[in-house]
Amino acid sequence: MRGTVSTPKNPGSPKGPNDGLLVLAVDDEAPGLSEIKYLLEGSPHIRRVLTAFDAAEALRILRGDYDAEVMERQEAGLPPVDAVFADINMPGLSGTDLARVLGAFRAPPALVFVTGVEHSEAVVAFEVGALDFVTKPINEDRVNKAISRVVERVASTPVAVPEQTSAAEPQDDEVIPVELGGTIKLVPRATVRYVEAQGDYARLHTNDGASHLVRIPLAQLEDRWENAGFVRIHRSYLVALPLVTELRMTSNGYAVVIGSGDDAKELPVSRRHTRELKERLVRPPKSSWG
Repeated sequence: MRGTVSTPKNPGSPKGPNDGLLVLAVDDEAPGLSEIKYLLEGSPHIRRVLTAFDAAEALRILRGDYDAEVMERQEAGLPPVDAVFADINMPGLSGTDLARVLGAFRAPPALVFVTGVEHSEAVVAFEVGALDFVTKPINEDRVNKAISRVVERVASTPVAVPEQTSAAEPQDDEVIPVELGGTIKLVPRATVRYVEAQGDYARLHTNDGASHLVRIPLAQLEDRWENAGFVRIHRSYLVALPLVTELRMTSNGYAVVIGSGDDAKELPVSRRHTRELKERLVRPPKSSWG
């Protein structure tokens, strides 16, 4: 199910096109999703409600796959949505797994868990950065209190304008959700050896010899991962510079070798990227990697 835009049930409330919160509700059970959606729409603080039946769909929405406003917010340094109201127990990627992915966002949205699990799960929820925890059966007053906390969080959070950080500064390890056969695997950026362009997609090649296709253009990963030690060597390849063990001449020009022994991988270097690569190899950001 694609993210939907809901019409507020209180048409007289102050919800202009640039007024109020954009939120995402996630629940794998239709009755629960309908209920939280209805209550969220009733708040004068909320302008739009997007919905997803599972965490995988939620991540696609948060990438901006279905909604131009979500993408525009991220480009402006804002969270993709102001808040996510999510169930904890969902098939595939759970609510806590989703929370860990959100925590890796440059500008993460506020997270509120809406679930029927025992109180002990509240501890887990807050450990992964949840702002609030609403138990089922939910009621309007409790949801409104959670919304108020989101409003306070949004009002006190500055816009995350991208900073020019030194390539030698340690970077938080990004986690990339990869969907395969209805399941979600979380791939840490630190495990990626090189990335291969495949049209509008990119294939992540990891240290364990596996590869994962993700719906992210190579150029976008190049911008996002530059300060984490990745460098473009070819129109089709982005490599983890600290893993480069050789730069060698071949009959077709230069090539890099990643790793050694049986795990070594040779990749071509295009002429236009050769000079920059040589300069980066002389002063590689080794301190960015553990």
